[in-house]
Amino acid sequence: MKTSLHLYRTVPPPARRTPCALTIGNFDGVHRGHQAILARLRQAAQERGLAPTVMTFEPHPREYFATLNQRPELAPTRITGLRDKLEALACQGVARVVIERFNARLADMSANAFIEDLLVGAMQTRWLLVGEDFRFGRKRSGDLDLLREAGMVHGFEVQTLADITDRHGHRASSSEVRTALAVGDLARAQHLLGRPFHISGHVIHGQKLGRTLGFPTMNLRVAPRCAARSGIYVVRVHGLGESARPAVASLGVRPTVEDHGRVLLEAHVLDGPVDAYGKLVRVEFLHKLRDEEKFPDLPSLTAAIAEDARNARAYFAVHGL
Repeated sequence: MKTSLHLYRTVPPPARRTPCALTIGNFDGVHRGHQAILARLRQAAQERGLAPTVMTFEPHPREYFATLNQRPELAPTRITGLRDKLEALACQGVARVVIERFNARLADMSANAFIEDLLVGAMQTRWLLVGEDFRFGRKRSGDLDLLREAGMVHGFEVQTLADITDRHGHRASSSEVRTALAVGDLARAQHLLGRPFHISGHVIHGQKLGRTLGFPTMNLRVAPRCAARSGIYVVRVHGLGESARPAVASLGVRPTVEDHGRVLLEAHVLDGPVDAYGKLVRVEFLHKLRDEEKFPDLPSLTAAIAEDARNARAYFAVHGL
């Protein structure tokens, strides 16, 4: 179902504005709840001959206000980087994504201006789908009643979708996914996402320490505030050939050999060396082996890596690739 996606870093220019079916949200993770929203959006757009469109914000509004109030600990962690989010939205049939910069101008925009300038003027919204608790405008002053009144005036329909829950009544939300990843519960995260948690990116050059230790790795930069818990994971890597490759990976700050605190993803492919520099790969997290540790010396680190590789091979021997 993957579509060709048109990305706008702000609202489309006048020449590119066409009537759309729109939904608004951050869509971090594009989890099962989001997927239900996007299926409804896609259906309504098809029935009405409109472009299925998502408006999202960068940074996350909570991140903006956390920075503004000098409370960085209140900023949410991120399940997906922008590349993975856009890929997931395209796979859900979204035709256009508008990334609206969340800044002082947008934070201070009145609810009526949000409707008239953004939804009606810039987006040409004809059908709008939002959550039942959707609020917008300065100090969250806009609500569903205001949207519906404006829709009658400006000619757009407003629909809502209740929360998506599993058979146990648990809500599918980005917060739930973040909680699962924070404690290393990959099975729960996969259930909520509808797919394995993954990180993608271009392979970059590292310090070549893994090669020196006998375990060469592919290095990927990780977006700030990654939701996943630091640790050692069994993973599979896509993008190195026609089929996935088994690997063991470290997500963290490399405390034994560095102290600058930058998070890095390092994956060691188990079935042989690869020439991966510059390639765009997707690393899927399958099973958590242990937390990240600081070892007293390189021999201790090497022994731990060897044990991690043995445990990863044992996992694949039981579960397959």
